[in-house]
Amino acid sequence: MDAFQREMVELLPRLRRFARVLARDSADADDLVQVCVERALDKRGLWRPGTRLDSWMYRIMKNAWIDETRSRARRGRVLAPAEAGENVADATVASLETRLQAASVEEAIARLPEDQRLAVALVLIEGLSYREAAEALEVPEGTLTSRLVRGRAAVMAHMKGGAA
Repeated sequence: MDAFQREMVELLPRLRRFARVLARDSADADDLVQVCVERALDKRGLWRPGTRLDSWMYRIMKNAWIDETRSRARRGRVLAPAEAGENVADATVASLETRLQAASVEEAIARLPEDQRLAVALVLIEGLSYREAAEALEVPEGTLTSRLVRGRAAVMAHMKGGAA
């Protein structure tokens, strides 16, 4: 190690104390010391021998901290904190539980005999009235109602874990 590096190593405890004052958090202070040392090594050619290395490095650290606080302020304006995203979902996207339940209903409907499946699809999914669905299927309303009741019961039994 040369004299510059030795003096920098001797300054580390003081730099850390200063960083703790600036950052008020030990992890942030450690990061700030690292940034300061990296910048000092990178800009070593700008330091003038015979001047105080500690003052030069404190200035580097202060400027690094200003950069960091500005960056955090920008991130705060642009990005929400991570905690804010934990319970946020796109309202157009169903939750996993809802999607699983919908898949289960879809499976139960797919297992129905065709006449019941069509009655359930037209009335419960498409929203047709009993009369409209009966006309579409060309069956009497009573027949449609019977198919719908049996189909609905089979879907409910499937959803409760029973056999249809």
